Amino acid sequence: MTELTELIEGQLLVYGGDKVTEVPADLARAFTAGDRLVIVQASGDLLHIPRAEHRLASTAVDDAVDAFSALSACTDDQITEFFERFADLIDDDSTFGVVLDANRADVDSALDRGRSTTRLTLSSGMRTEMAAGLRSWAASPSRRQQRLSTIDHAEWSVSSWRASLGVVGFVFEGRPNVFADATGVLRTGNTAVFRIGSDALGTARAIMNSCVVPALAGSGLPAGAVRLVDSAAHAAGWALFADSRLSLAVARGSGKAVAQLGAVARQHGVPASLHGTGGAWIVASEHADRAVLAEAVEHSLDRKVCNTMNVCCVPRRRWAELCEVVSKAAQRAADKRGTQAVMHVVGAGERDRLGEEWEWEDAPEFWLVEVDSAAEAAALFNKYSPRFGASLISEDREEHDWFYSAVDAPFIGNGFTRWVDGQFALDQPELGLSNWQGGRLFARGGVLSGDSVHTIRLRAEVRDHSVHR
Repeated sequence: MTELTELIEGQLLVYGGDKVTEVPADLARAFTAGDRLVIVQASGDLLHIPRAEHRLASTAVDDAVDAFSALSACTDDQITEFFERFADLIDDDSTFGVVLDANRADVDSALDRGRSTTRLTLSSGMRTEMAAGLRSWAASPSRRQQRLSTIDHAEWSVSSWRASLGVVGFVFEGRPNVFADATGVLRTGNTAVFRIGSDALGTARAIMNSCVVPALAGSGLPAGAVRLVDSAAHAAGWALFADSRLSLAVARGSGKAVAQLGAVARQHGVPASLHGTGGAWIVASEHADRAVLAEAVEHSLDRKVCNTMNVCCVPRRRWAELCEVVSKAAQRAADKRGTQAVMHVVGAGERDRLGEEWEWEDAPEFWLVEVDSAAEAAALFNKYSPRFGASLISEDREEHDWFYSAVDAPFIGNGFTRWVDGQFALDQPELGLSNWQGGRLFARGGVLSGDSVHTIRLRAEVRDHSVHR
């Protein structure tokens, strides 16, 4: 087999089975022997993975593969001790001071570059939540080698057993608390490899060195059970997700980057759990209670994350009345942040924009759209939204049952949208939330948590060895 050692400007490359794309001049100049090229079959994007980035990712996966085998010999108590030690180190001011210093440097750098710091700043609340999440994993019962069911055939039987999956690869945006979430895969005997956004890389290094590495060593778990791909380059994430030794690829973020990562994983045979475009919808029906609508809107705009209200639908018959309710509630949320709320009223010819997610820093921003009915709102949701989450504000119980059936999304409610969170709703730190933008999810819910990452093995016990086919 001939290896790719160079690219030529204008060279035609086939993708998608019936399409071609040309190699641009800058890619041809940058590509050298030992580098790798991934052609995204869904889009024709040409992803250049320099040799150094590939080596970093591959070495991290090497360690995680070895650690996965070693982890099977470790006890559940050792895994529990890892989470307890990790949480204690987060709570220790002298240890965590190094992490806070690194985070301040990351935040200052991001501000200098005009980057958002909403999810980057490691606040006292985030620190507390990290420790609480780790302790919830410590308190969680082991789910390794768990018998799920048995079918008895008299002379023999077959049992289904829950089993560890393998190496889980993560690519996260700049959120320092992801370690507490994603290390949850160790609870079910899996290992983890991270690549974190460049904005939070300094913080990630500090958490690894000050908390994760000592917690692994102190509990006697293999050092490779949690690995950081220490690179700020996007190519490191592509290299990680292109490694077919991963058992699962998890990407959190938004937009094209997440879709691209998912495409890279899938075409290398790696299942992917993605959350791309976010933004929840609130639909006010003709039977909406003003006070309930006000509470729902205000509490859905407290900060910008994926489950923040992005679209509010108001029925035509109560447009003037309920628009005022929505406007005042949004401004109350903005007042708490010292800003002004921004409502974008959608015109008749602009409804295709309802799938666009507003990425605001301090001032709550959302779409406001007039609809004939809740039925029209549900149709708009199914057509234009990323099919993530929706709430119906109505005093009609039957209308809620209808809405649940009509709306194509994993998360449906009757009030504020910010309930969509693994730890808040399910008492389990989440690895990621998935919308249904790419279709409904196979065999799991929209909240991916550490105990969701498993496979099923079958074990036969033959009691009468004269039995045969």
